[in-house]
Formats: sequence, C-alpha cells, structure tokens
Amino acid sequence: MRRDPAARNVWVVLTYPGVHAIILHRLAHWFWNLKLPPREFWKFVGRCISQFSRFLTGIEIHPGARIGRRFFIDHGMGVVIGETAEIGDDVLMFHQVTLGGTRFDRTKRHPTVGNNVLIGMGAKVIGAITIGDNSKIGANAVVNRDVPPNCTVVGVPGRIVSRDGLRVDTENEVMDNITNRVDPQDEVIRELRQRLELLEQHLEKLDDHLTHHEQLARFTQDPEDVAADKVVGKP
Repeated sequence: MRRDPAARNVWVVLTYPGVHAIILHRLAHWFWNLKLPPREFWKFVGRCISQFSRFLTGIEIHPGARIGRRFFIDHGMGVVIGETAEIGDDVLMFHQVTLGGTRFDRTKRHPTVGNNVLIGMGAKVIGAITIGDNSKIGANAVVNRDVPPNCTVVGVPGRIVSRDGLRVDTENEVMDNITNRVDPQDEVIRELRQRLELLEQHLEKLDDHLTHHEQLARFTQDPEDVAADKVVGKP
C-alpha cells in the first residue's frame, strides 16, 4: 500500500496478482529447497506450484529464485524470473520484466538485484550481472552489464544517465564491463559509414571518367561512321 497509490485498502491489495505470485512462490521455494527424500519429488512439487501460479497470475517465477522481503510486482503480467535470480529487499518491479539468463550450463546465469531497486515495465535484465542498491532501470531498457549502486539506466543497450544523483554525459557511451566505455559497435558502424562514403566518391569518379571517354570517342569517330549511324538512327 505504501508503494502503490492505487491501493486504497488491504482488500484491494489482496486482489493483486503480484501478491498471489509472491505467496505461491514462497510455498514453491520451500518445497524446492526441502531436503527430505526423495528430493526430486519435492522439486517437482515446487515446479507444479510455480506453473499453477503462472497460470493463475501470468507471472512466472522459478521456484529456485531467491527473493527478499517486501518484494512488490505491480500489475505483473508477463514477468519472468529465472532459477538463479536473486532479488533483495524492497524491490519494485513492473509488468513484462525479464530477469533472464544467457548460458545453458547449470551455474549462476541470472541477475542479482540489490535492495531498493526499481525495474520499469518491459525491462530486460540478462545474464549473471549485479544491479546495485538503490538503482533504477528504465522502461524497456536492456541491461547485460553490471550496474553500480545509485544509478539510473535507460535505453537499448542500457546507458547510465545518472549516478549518485548527478547526471552522466552519455554521448556515444554505453554500459560495458568498464562503466561507460565507448561501445565498440559504434566504432565499427562509424568506420563502415566512412568506407561507404569513399566508395560512393570512387563510383562518382568512375562514372565521370566513363562519360568523358564516351564523349571523346564520339568526337574522334570517323565522319563516314557518324553518317552511317545517322542513317540507322543511332545518335
């Protein structure tokens, strides 16, 4: 209720699919980590609860994901949280957010989200990266690199536009392993554009050269051949 102005009372909050998804995830996560034999059976039970929650709420949270206290999913439809994802306390997440992986081996392959993080609608946070405490991920941003604490990230690929409350100059800069290093893809595109301009200039010179040779050939053509060309209608 503190983080959603549309929540008029407790009864309204209890209708939220995000609340239902978190309650069911707590149960699924408990079964997933149950160490009584047979362990695979309890994992299967946790997975079944997770799939039921997905059917009921439209929110898919793997039972292996670790979620902190006071996690709030607003609206929620289309949210996907992977198996090795870790979410801290007081995190606010909107609909169509993905905490996804980029690897196929059974290792840490999903994001770690710090405390008091806001992830806007449609954002994609991919890979075993870390989102620092108190950071904000803008709507539809695609983040595949670590984000330091107290940062705001927007765009595709994600760009840090503010840090510790101060604006960051992001001209021709994107997120990389070293924060705000120049994107190598931008350099490749710039080089390709320069080469294309050179090729166009070269083609223009060749066209002028061919036109000059055609004019010179007509000027030096034998008069009898010119008369014969006129008879058959050639220029």
